[in-house]
Amino acid sequence: MEISALTRSVVKSNHAVIAPDGYINSKVPGWNNCTVNVIINEQMGARLCQTIITAQANCTLSGTTKQSQIFFYIIEGAATAVVNTTSQLLTKGQFVYVPVEHTYAFTDVVEGTQILTFHKVFEPLAGVENPPVLFGDAATVPAPEYLGDPALRLQVLLPDDLRFDMAVNIFTYDSGGHLPMVETHIMEHGLLYLQGQGVYMLDHQWYPIKKGDSIWMAPYCQQWFTAMGKEPAVYIYYKNVNRFPTVV
Repeated sequence: MEISALTRSVVKSNHAVIAPDGYINSKVPGWNNCTVNVIINEQMGARLCQTIITAQANCTLSGTTKQSQIFFYIIEGAATAVVNTTSQLLTKGQFVYVPVEHTYAFTDVVEGTQILTFHKVFEPLAGVENPPVLFGDAATVPAPEYLGDPALRLQVLLPDDLRFDMAVNIFTYDSGGHLPMVETHIMEHGLLYLQGQGVYMLDHQWYPIKKGDSIWMAPYCQQWFTAMGKEPAVYIYYKNVNRFPTVV
């Protein structure tokens, strides 16, 4: 018999590991006939929101971005995304970035489809135009070696320019691949494991991680990861970028 008091999920002041075994469903206005799991948000001290949407029959999603931009990524399944008047069928590994002050809708959502979202309050930059709506496909994004290590490959899904104040990347580790240093940095992360398993070190605490797990890392939470098992470990992650680091 499984003991219901056991979980790999951990929530600390500067990081969290959220495993699917503890999900509680939420309702979001405009997101109909679906389950929504709010994985990360400001209630835990984060400055981003990360959700996972699982479609039921006749699922539709609609809304208008206001202060926050939204990045939608298809984990599994298919749906038609409409932003303003532009429509595109999205399938596994495809995505759409919706800037602030745009209307979006998802229709023809196949039952069982899973969609990952990242939300961030947009910080406009004087003299720089706001970012555009962007449709994309991770399968077409280059995956160069990370810091010259052939066991690590990094895909950059959003353009790396000053219009964007958030980045979404996909990191792939071959089995045995690991970060070359313990990272200590100002960027905040939200991430979801798409494949594989490994061990993550967060603030000098060690956590087994596998497909389906999510992680929140606050700024300056020290981090290191190594992939284990017989297949590559792959995660998609958010970070804040391209803005002045202080208000002082």
